[in-house]
Amino acid sequence: MKAFTQHTGLVGTLDRSNVDTDQIIPKQFLKRIERTGFGEFLFYDWRYLDDGTDNPQFELNKPEFRGASILVTRRNFGCGSSREHAPWAIEQYGIRVVIAPSFADIFYSNCFKNGMLPIRTSDAAVEDLFQRVAANPGYQLHVDLEKQMVTDDQGLELSFEVDPFRRQCLLGGLDDIGMTLEHEAEIAAYEAAHGLAINT
Repeated sequence: MKAFTQHTGLVGTLDRSNVDTDQIIPKQFLKRIERTGFGEFLFYDWRYLDDGTDNPQFELNKPEFRGASILVTRRNFGCGSSREHAPWAIEQYGIRVVIAPSFADIFYSNCFKNGMLPIRTSDAAVEDLFQRVAANPGYQLHVDLEKQMVTDDQGLELSFEVDPFRRQCLLGGLDDIGMTLEHEAEIAAYEAAHGLAINT
């Protein structure tokens, strides 16, 4: 998993509450057996017209948001079913940070396991970010996980909190497998002592 320490990126906005995982990645794409290639299907029903062309009315299709790697959105982002494909699609689209007042619990957890940083902040802070994006074309944010701070070039300082364990895992680029492999020597010693080693 890719580690996250600091990130500076273009901000895109999605002015919708209760965005569920079926809107993030529709169910017809869940039968793919690969773990890659989901970025092109992100927000599929909103992003594309019936003929497969880009929907010019969808926020992230606007020219000023092309290449956005930070998404600011509204309450309860990632609700619905617990599909891990949702954070896969977001990360593979190129988004590293999602800022919202609240997230569905499972989606929030899955973000950390896939190298993305979900930031919970107040409705007022999110509204302020929407206003800053609208007033400043090409608006960027600087996100520092070590300092737990979001800043811009105009004096914004927005602190956030992350569970210390999740923060450490993301700083080190450790998913569940990576955390297990940190104890590879102890696991090998245990297997050897108990005759459990597998010949390869």
